[in-house]
Amino acid sequence: MASFSLFANTPFEFSLLLKIATFLVLFLIIFFFYNFIVSKNDLTFDNSYAFFIFTIFLSYFLKLTFTYKTLLILLLYILFLRKIYSLRSHRRVLQKLFDSGFWLSVLFILEPFTAMFSILIFTAIYLHQKPIINNLIAPVFGFLAPLIIYFSYCFWFDELYVFTNLFYFDEFYSLFFYSKDNFHWIVGLILALSVISIFLKSPKAFSVNNSFKKSWILLIIHFIVAVFFSLLIPNKNGTELLFLLFPTAVIIANGLEAVNSKFIRNVFIIVFLISAFALPFLL
Repeated sequence: MASFSLFANTPFEFSLLLKIATFLVLFLIIFFFYNFIVSKNDLTFDNSYAFFIFTIFLSYFLKLTFTYKTLLILLLYILFLRKIYSLRSHRRVLQKLFDSGFWLSVLFILEPFTAMFSILIFTAIYLHQKPIINNLIAPVFGFLAPLIIYFSYCFWFDELYVFTNLFYFDEFYSLFFYSKDNFHWIVGLILALSVISIFLKSPKAFSVNNSFKKSWILLIIHFIVAVFFSLLIPNKNGTELLFLLFPTAVIIANGLEAVNSKFIRNVFIIVFLISAFALPFLL
């Protein structure tokens, strides 16, 4: 019996295992870097709420993530955020700023509308570092590096139109897209919990002038930028909602920490855990 192949000269059984293994590795890397950013930069107290909420949120959009491009974009986004939130430290600042511009540029090539997140770079500079000329131009040079390479590639193969298309956006799509597959319920829940958490945590966060206060401001701005990104991106397919998961998970985790009742926190966790198993059957 002839063997069916997904890849050239690769048996179906092996290619399927390879595909599953690749997805698992990408998911594990994403989870690792997410947890690393949160714990290394003290974005929450010493607990696993943020990791738990991020995992649950990602399960809501699981069927959107089963493409290599989506997982790659999500990984690049996490790598970009790693540099942004690490700016609270004053070590290797110029390298971090260059790297943040570099990762954003690679993201831009895959999804041009992610250029909106450049706001986070300059916000982080203002909050954690000094807005001197070296700090301001380092991410610009980092952003230009992949673009120059990509331009050279397109020029060499006589496909400059591919490069120039990065700077043109299609017409705006209706927000009613999110009514498809009941995404509007999930988005509404995530946004509502995030706003409530901001009001719960902000009084305490703003009462003390420390590094967390600056990180909290950056998280709120990150949340706002991610919301506008999801609303304004021309080509909506649902995957843009994944850009909301990092700030919302961390913000909601902080809101959960602000709740004094252990019973309420446990009920919240149980409900979220049940929702992760129930939603796939409801959507």
